[in-house]
Amino acid sequence: MEMDFSKIDRGKQEVSHLNSEAIQKKWQKKWEESKIFEVGESSKKKKFYVLDMFPYPSGAGLHIGHAFVFSLGDIFARFKRMQGFNVLYPIGYDSLGLPAENAAIKVGTHPAEYTKKSIANFMKQQKAMGWSYDWSRMVSTSDPKYYKWDQWIFLKMLEKGIAYRKKSAVNWCPKCQSVLANEQVIGGKCWRHEDCDVEIKHLEQWFFKITNYAERLLNGLENVDWPERAKLMQKNWIGKSHGTEILFEINGNKWPIFTTRPDTIFGVTFMVVSAQHPRLMELVTDKQKKDVEKFLKKLKSVSEKELADMEKEGVFTGSYAINPMTKEKVPVWAGNFVVADYGSGMVMAVPAHDQRDFEFAEKYEIPVKIVIQPDEHLAPERMTEAYTGDGKLVNSENFDGLHNEEAKEHISIYLKEKKLGKKVVNYKLRDWLISRQRYWGTPIPIIYCDKCGIVPVPEKDLPVELPKEVEFGKGNPLATNKKWMNAKCPKCGGNGRRETDTMDTFVNSSWYYLRYSDPKNDRKIFDTKKANYWAPIDQYIGGPEHITMHLIYLRFYTKFLKDLGLLKFEEPALRYFTQGIVHASDGEKMSKSKGNVIEPLDMINKYGADSLRLFLVSIASPDKDFNWDDKGIQGTFNFISKIYNYFENFESAKVSPKIESKLNKAIKEITDYVQDFKHNLAVIKIRSLFESFADGDVDKKSAEAFLKLLHIYCPFATEELWEKFGNKTFISLEKWPVADEKKINEKLEEQEKAIDSLVNDINNVLRIVGEKNKVSIYVIPKEKEIYEDAIEMIGKRTNLEVSIYSVNDKDKYDPEGKSKKAKLGKPAIYLE
Repeated sequence: MEMDFSKIDRGKQEVSHLNSEAIQKKWQKKWEESKIFEVGESSKKKKFYVLDMFPYPSGAGLHIGHAFVFSLGDIFARFKRMQGFNVLYPIGYDSLGLPAENAAIKVGTHPAEYTKKSIANFMKQQKAMGWSYDWSRMVSTSDPKYYKWDQWIFLKMLEKGIAYRKKSAVNWCPKCQSVLANEQVIGGKCWRHEDCDVEIKHLEQWFFKITNYAERLLNGLENVDWPERAKLMQKNWIGKSHGTEILFEINGNKWPIFTTRPDTIFGVTFMVVSAQHPRLMELVTDKQKKDVEKFLKKLKSVSEKELADMEKEGVFTGSYAINPMTKEKVPVWAGNFVVADYGSGMVMAVPAHDQRDFEFAEKYEIPVKIVIQPDEHLAPERMTEAYTGDGKLVNSENFDGLHNEEAKEHISIYLKEKKLGKKVVNYKLRDWLISRQRYWGTPIPIIYCDKCGIVPVPEKDLPVELPKEVEFGKGNPLATNKKWMNAKCPKCGGNGRRETDTMDTFVNSSWYYLRYSDPKNDRKIFDTKKANYWAPIDQYIGGPEHITMHLIYLRFYTKFLKDLGLLKFEEPALRYFTQGIVHASDGEKMSKSKGNVIEPLDMINKYGADSLRLFLVSIASPDKDFNWDDKGIQGTFNFISKIYNYFENFESAKVSPKIESKLNKAIKEITDYVQDFKHNLAVIKIRSLFESFADGDVDKKSAEAFLKLLHIYCPFATEELWEKFGNKTFISLEKWPVADEKKINEKLEEQEKAIDSLVNDINNVLRIVGEKNKVSIYVIPKEKEIYEDAIEMIGKRTNLEVSIYSVNDKDKYDPEGKSKKAKLGKPAIYLE
């Protein structure tokens, strides 16, 4: 929506008087010195907790995505603060992890030093953006005082049986002699050694039994105000399904196989076990061993994403399973498409009625057996794809003729009676593998003793700190510091060795919101009174990519800490907003290699932080992706400059009823838009309100109300103007305007719309016919007064000499009889 601000001159020069840099420095300093954003628990105000997902502090500093998402958080925090809430709006840094470790190695410095410099750089840029954080609560996950409590939670999970150890498939680089994260495997090769094939190994790893919380994680979604898409993504990630567990015998052992299709049991012609299953080699015969080993070498990653994209392949193990219903032997294959820890890591394959199984059977010439017939007859030799619809059972012995949906129940009951199976609930959610074979993470507080086995480090000895002296590129970095690794067993005092794996960094971000409530507590993870005062988060803001990992883990940790008696609530975030992504001007993703990155500091230096903030939230709905626009930010800067020039030497006058009406309507609408994150619509209303100030007198109270509305978007300029108005307080702490609905004159609003419509009509005609000097306007008699009152404004907005006539005026000037076209609410016009 284009606005015409040319009329808001009031004798001011067109040159901007706005010195953004000086104003920004001035108010940054004042806010910091006065500590106006620091809060405590003793306030009589109702609490409100606003939180952005804390950033990884990269050496490159803030990118434009940070500028956008953190501005959303700050806008909401300022809004709630002005609405009278005791607002907690803290900040911290997710500073452990592989990116920092790799970046530090690349520039030849220690990760601790690299991270310290990166955080200092981030803080400088964050303050430049005018974000109103409570800096006294700042946390950093790489601080031992922070990760001490990650280790404490681990020990509590170990006590409760939630933390445990088992074998799991990992990516292994023979040259590095190290495990690789999925993101370090590129095209099946090690990221450090492009000539080295990655291998799959099975190593002992630490897990958290998040599956114990699957049902609670599902049920809790009913109690939060999240976008439906976010809830659905979590439900799908947890993946609850009702099915039947059927016992297949293989080499004398019973394997429980989960299926949601017991109605197809008679159509099983082969089984597929995950190629990454820890018990795979138990199934491989001597005859097939070479073929299986050759196949396994083709597997290049344990990443499920890569597995999903791979061509579906397999190899016969040499073993056979006995179908419990038919007693027939069916071959057991190893496949690259079955997940090792979903169900038992093996599936029954029914190629006639599952497309994936059908393609696999075709590829390896495995028989297809039809057990569900639709109305039109199916024959295996004529099938070009699996039949996955409904029908009646055939080739299914006593169950022939049953509708397949009915047969699911009958077959499940039969299996239960014969003790060959049972109904079960299964989840796609799998236990959380937290072991990472890297340096820059939280050390796992475990000591291995030959005599005592796995021994937890006593709580009094926490934190187990990362040693500074390690070597990179020689396997697990922690294992290179023998002095650190060799430790006394806490139980027997004998020789032991520390766990050299570190924790997944999602661990650090799974409870950080609680540490903000009591960040300097060295005796406890947090004071429970403080945590239960501030938490849960009232408004959480983050990207869509975090819905199915971080937000699942955050919710899991909250439930676990509640079970420990530390929290009184189950859900960490009551309301969640998913922001869009800022793309380059050509719609491409921003990247340094493409040279299309927009640096926030460059924009601040050129246009000021207020312009950047306002532009980022006005270009599109904040939950949608959008493209950067250089012209747009220039226009935003011009708009803020107009406002500054207008108010800098403001002279109060008695406010007109029209301005009063528009102001109160704007307050009402903007308040609702801000609450719902519809900032693009709120900004349109702010622009329209400012434009209306040319049409009538404005008093100081109304001017101040306007500045308060603008403040949440443009904190620096509005603080400066607030002071210029003679106020001694911070506008940041002023009360948000409340609409006086009695002063909203809907009739005036309708008249305003009619005049806007007329002006648009005139200007549209001028674009077609070219330059003119005069306009004659013909109106219905009862509407004449409305348009006569606006004659000066119509002239300004069209740059024409204006005459207004009633259609029944005998002396009207109407050379072409245009007045006959006038209608109620739609004047006729004549241009010359």
